[in-house]
Amino acid sequence: MTNSTGHQGRPMAFDVQAPLQAAAAGLAELEQRVRDELACLCYPPSNWVVPTSAEGEEKVHDVVVIGGGMCGLVASFALFGAGIQNIRIFDRSPTGFEGPWLTYARMETLRSPKQLTGPAYGMASLTFRAWYVAQFGNDTWAELDKIPRPMWMEYLRWYRKVLDLPVENGVEVKTIVPEGELMRLTLSGEGAREKSVLTRKVVMATGRDGMGHPSIPGFVDGLPRNYWAHSSDAIDFAALRGKRVVVVGVGASAVDNAAEALEAGAAEVRHLIRRKQMPCINKLMGIGSFGFTAAFPQLGDARRWQIMNYSLRTQTPAPRGSTMRVSRHPNAWFHFDAAVEKAELDGDEIVISTSQGKAVRCDFLILGTGFGVDPLARKELDGYADKILLWQDRFTPPEGQENTELGNYPYLANDFTFLEREPGQAPWLANIHSFNSGAAASLGKMSGDIPGISEGAAWLAREIAAKLYSENFGQYWQRLLDYDTPELRGDEWTASPLPDEAPAAARKQA
Repeated sequence: MTNSTGHQGRPMAFDVQAPLQAAAAGLAELEQRVRDELACLCYPPSNWVVPTSAEGEEKVHDVVVIGGGMCGLVASFALFGAGIQNIRIFDRSPTGFEGPWLTYARMETLRSPKQLTGPAYGMASLTFRAWYVAQFGNDTWAELDKIPRPMWMEYLRWYRKVLDLPVENGVEVKTIVPEGELMRLTLSGEGAREKSVLTRKVVMATGRDGMGHPSIPGFVDGLPRNYWAHSSDAIDFAALRGKRVVVVGVGASAVDNAAEALEAGAAEVRHLIRRKQMPCINKLMGIGSFGFTAAFPQLGDARRWQIMNYSLRTQTPAPRGSTMRVSRHPNAWFHFDAAVEKAELDGDEIVISTSQGKAVRCDFLILGTGFGVDPLARKELDGYADKILLWQDRFTPPEGQENTELGNYPYLANDFTFLEREPGQAPWLANIHSFNSGAAASLGKMSGDIPGISEGAAWLAREIAAKLYSENFGQYWQRLLDYDTPELRGDEWTASPLPDEAPAAARKQA
């Protein structure tokens, strides 16, 4: 008998550590491959940026990146790869918890197809696929449908580690203020080594809510805060067991939070949806391509507005898996054409009045209302956010294409920097790069979503490099004049005189 008991009836010993050891070995081999490829690419190149001095010998950084999540990591990798070494990277979150993946993101899997290269920046060994296959093999990769959300965070942690990106965690940037030609960032948090730092350029790699705030509808103004939460809040779902929950909206965040409440044992969960029918088509997915990414910033205001307005109005649907995660529960309901008009307390119950003239009673309300783009809401920009040029200042849409939400997006320059509403009022805005979701209306989705993040980072690094060089052109010109390292030493040749010219008769004879 040789099955589970082995030869001659002896129990077979199973090494439960073997798969873990194989995964570790595969990952170690991949990490060496990354290092070898980086060496072949001469990464990191030497720093070429001339140092900048400040009064009192305070150090001046060339770039400060705010955010150590996906956007900040790939942006920093691109900057280092461009030979811009004098940078700092700050993130307010604890190490390994940057971005939304292990905080307020509650989907089971990513929406993006598993094969997208994301932040790999053109290196096959840096892709999620390479990381996954190194640990679990090609057969398991073939069977994988979507990327589990926590696994994506594990990949980003590895990405940061293998590239040795010096993110400083527990550091929050409180303000960004001009100081001469530089920008001073005031810092707080347990990870802050200084109270403030000086820099030439700032990259706000602050993610989906990085140029605004959670959208909070006015109908909750009269409700005590312990009766409602936004989908981006830290929600105690265990406390919702046996409770009646209403979720406003039917986008991805609304659906994921509804699923969490149901799985935590909520007595019922009702979606209140102002739309008459479920959004089913992710329109922008149908036109995604390198051409679209490259062309979008050059399309002109009218066409960019046309595309973004259409995308916002049609709404990106929640993923199929997330929606099924809710609908498989018999105590879940989707109520369409039921916009919320008012919410008020009646004893310990919330009474929600809807556009249908019917009221819904519940114990807790979750707002799946997404994020709004509003530079005025960014505390880092206090004192001058109103000087930022917005789309509503620059473009008047045709009749029927009005969109207040879209009008609040910043109208950015091609290098992701803010423009002034009134020229000359805030020239320092040209030093702040909005590498986050706020760039979508001007430059497309190159600074927040997985599909275009590497192209966006390459663009950002190139533009920052060009600015740093142009601003110090005189010093680089002097470097050219001063350069005197010879390639030839003088012993590589022998000077020879020209021969005497032969007489005409001799030439004819020859």
